Amino acid sequence: MEEWVGQWWHRAITRIAAAPPNPARVLLADMQRSIALLYRAGGGDPAVRVAPAAASRHSGARRWIERVAGSNQRCAQSRLDPEVLALPPEIAVFDHRQLNHDLYLWLAALAAVFEPTGDWIADNRAACSRALQRFAGLRSRHAALVKAHLAQRPPLASLRAAAAPFEAAVQAALRGQDHGPLFVQPDQVAPVWLWLAADRPQAAVAADTSPAIAASPGPNPDAEADPGAAHEASRRRRRARRADTGEERNTLLVAAKTESVATWSEWVRLARASDDEPDPNAHAAADDMDTLTLARGQQTTASRVKFDLDLPSASADDQPLGPGHKTPEWDWRRQVLLPEHCAVQCLVTLPQAPFAPPAHLRATARRVRRRLEVLRAAPRGLKAQQSGDELDLDAWVRFQCEARTDMPHSNTPAVYSRRERGERSLATLLLADLSLSTDAYATSDARVIDVIRDALYVFGEALSGTGDAFEMLGFSSVRRQHVRIQHIKGFGERWGEAVRARVGALKPGFYTRMGAAVRDATRRLAARPERQRLLLVLTDGKPNDLDIYEGRYGLEDTRHAIQEARDAGLTPFCVTIDHEAHDYLPLLFGSNGYALVRQPQDLTRRLTQAWVSLAR
Repeated sequence: MEEWVGQWWHRAITRIAAAPPNPARVLLADMQRSIALLYRAGGGDPAVRVAPAAASRHSGARRWIERVAGSNQRCAQSRLDPEVLALPPEIAVFDHRQLNHDLYLWLAALAAVFEPTGDWIADNRAACSRALQRFAGLRSRHAALVKAHLAQRPPLASLRAAAAPFEAAVQAALRGQDHGPLFVQPDQVAPVWLWLAADRPQAAVAADTSPAIAASPGPNPDAEADPGAAHEASRRRRRARRADTGEERNTLLVAAKTESVATWSEWVRLARASDDEPDPNAHAAADDMDTLTLARGQQTTASRVKFDLDLPSASADDQPLGPGHKTPEWDWRRQVLLPEHCAVQCLVTLPQAPFAPPAHLRATARRVRRRLEVLRAAPRGLKAQQSGDELDLDAWVRFQCEARTDMPHSNTPAVYSRRERGERSLATLLLADLSLSTDAYATSDARVIDVIRDALYVFGEALSGTGDAFEMLGFSSVRRQHVRIQHIKGFGERWGEAVRARVGALKPGFYTRMGAAVRDATRRLAARPERQRLLLVLTDGKPNDLDIYEGRYGLEDTRHAIQEARDAGLTPFCVTIDHEAHDYLPLLFGSNGYALVRQPQDLTRRLTQAWVSLAR
């Protein structure tokens, strides 16, 4: 009975204390694209993504009813770290929608020029000056935001003697006045919505520390009721720090009573190797903590056995092709290329039963093959010729402009165009992601690996009719010591039953160390003599692996590998079915270097369209 009364009282007082929703609020989801564009246009790091911030404790004033209910103790505040620009999921600070809208834009401009040194007020004042110089059009909006926000700040007379100097320094800095040598932390004053918080970059790039992480501790207990809320909670950016707990005690020894005083809220053991059981209360617990302290404990024998079982035995595994080789890896934190950091092994599937595709897939392959054969046989247009069938308008305009100037020009201008048949010099390497994520269902009756298998079959059948050289590989990984390259078809290999059987035998497994796979594909493709060389990457998600190869580390290494491919004269292009690809693929391949397939069944068509466009 007491528990029922307590729950009823908690729900009732929380509902009474809750402020009514502000109709002038602006959502981050509606502004995310504009924020990202403004941030990068101002010189912000292209590897930094925009994400919703998690709530943290603040020192702002609360109403009497809120103190009784114990609510409004936390709010989402803006923060910048080397990987994420964390902004409030919604802004309802002002009563005018335009001001809330402008606040998002101002925070993006401020983050683009923010240079943290550890002094919160001085950093924001300096960044404000730089932002107003770089974005002169925001001056009037910033002035309106400052005026409206100063009107909301608590009067100095209403504060306690210890808190008044901190608030006075913040208000003076907002007005552009000297705030004195007082050192103020963000949690010592009411939230300053126009400012950012950030850590020193030295602390952010250290190998054993991380100022903030994108915590996804487990499923939300309300996930079934509101899947969107669960997804939003898993994407929130939370403050965290790493710590070393030292030697763990022997589990057979009885701990002293004083050792059991520390609660779980002080330490959260982070052992990805053994944390397989989801915690239904993880999101709620993380939201109640200002800073997550993560400590990796010693692995048990069982967890080590789990890792060993990730790899099949030699007798059951695919057959290795050669001894393998080492590839480098880019460490973005130290800005150095680590030589021979990853071990790459090429494997081929043991002889399998012939692949028997369904009738509709064979019909699609025949149709695509005929189309590519027609494109190869079609004559190509040559512009700026001295003789031809038609007038090249662009060349004629250039010639007339040169003739009216003192620039030297020919008496026999090349202002014609003609069409002629010619031999194409083209080599294509298709690199397909075969990680365990492809085992998920893309549709109700087909997995992602099934869609990839169909696309490889159609693509191989179509390219075999063009006569162009092509190679097909798959890739997966288990840490840097075991990067697997799955041989499907080589450049010197004929497309036939053996290759089709390898396509049909593809199966998902392991992780996605994309940078090492791209470097191996670059090495293979750069050795080809063709003038035009295409590197097509087919994937369904971000680069990741069991070790530190995730987040920005994996993205930066993949980005560096793709730049190496471009420097080698290759044309990299990515085709993906990841609906969040717009968040990271422009960083890796450029805004025009990838294609997003929204319906998995369209993967074959989009892959062929990408090849046709690049082969021209």
